[in-house]
Amino acid sequence: MASWYAIRARGTGAEVAIYDEIGAYGVSAKGFLSDLGALSEGTPVDLRLNSPGGSVFDAVAIHNAIKRHEGPVTVWIDGIAASAASYVAMAGDEIVMPENAFLMIHDPAGLVMGTAEDMRAMAEALDKVKGSLVSGYAAKSGRTPEEVSALMAAETWFDASDAVAQGFADRLIEPVRIAANFDIGRFRNAPPMLVEAIGAEPEPDSESDGGEIEAEEDTEAAAEGDEVADAEDQPAPTSDTPEPPAETPPPSGAPPDPAAIRAEAIGHARAVVDLCLLAGQPQMAGRFLEEDASLDEVRAALLAAKAEAEPEIAPHHPQPGRSSAARPWGEIVARTFKLKG
Repeated sequence: MASWYAIRARGTGAEVAIYDEIGAYGVSAKGFLSDLGALSEGTPVDLRLNSPGGSVFDAVAIHNAIKRHEGPVTVWIDGIAASAASYVAMAGDEIVMPENAFLMIHDPAGLVMGTAEDMRAMAEALDKVKGSLVSGYAAKSGRTPEEVSALMAAETWFDASDAVAQGFADRLIEPVRIAANFDIGRFRNAPPMLVEAIGAEPEPDSESDGGEIEAEEDTEAAAEGDEVADAEDQPAPTSDTPEPPAETPPPSGAPPDPAAIRAEAIGHARAVVDLCLLAGQPQMAGRFLEEDASLDEVRAALLAAKAEAEPEIAPHHPQPGRSSAARPWGEIVARTFKLKG
């Protein structure tokens, strides 16, 4: 299975690369935390980011795990650290940005369906999540929670100079070539120059000149993210210039298309939710998605649940598909909602 991260041991430490949407391809933060925990205590870590964000819960788990790591952590923003990825960046002891890199913070967003109570429950959950994110951004930047909250509400993009000036980064380095397969045009305030740079096809880089890197995410290299390479197999970094994950060609055939993989995952999730709604069991969708159940498995489980259900006598008018023991749909969705983008 493809992965959005890679963790590799180096001669003098370890490199962690997040080069895609956090939590994509059905890979949760669990594997990331396991791989990070396999590093020796006190290992210096270079965390390289080029990500549009993703799952807020995975990002919070990653942030906290990095904070707990005993060794020094240097964050290199190789291109973009937007949305949830910017919160991951805040866990670093030092945040380094090339002069043409960007960092973005904004309010969390989620989807919910159901009653007015479900809507209010989602709003309360979003407020709590934002409060946690505000604390992390404020702790790193030294800005007040009120200032950070206003910046998040406005979906604020910082170039490297602004990020350093306002405390969200610590050091500038030489510019890098920015490229990625993910789409940032969906953000409402994405800088036009950045959208254009991301969308442009990068020129072939026949030999390294030490002055710029190809920051294009590599799905095949990221697939190695659930393995920690032997320290002797990887040379130690020789400069401050960031490097993308090493390229590993697929064993055969054409490389997987990240857009197609993402579209397939979204289509599967929608089909699962639709089946649960049709069966009157929306509260079961979250478990099916967590278990990555196939549609046949979902159908079988829903039929079994229907067969085991007993008639219910309620003092009030029952809602279709909702028993008195069912959890509000807002609570189910709140477990899986993502930061916008």
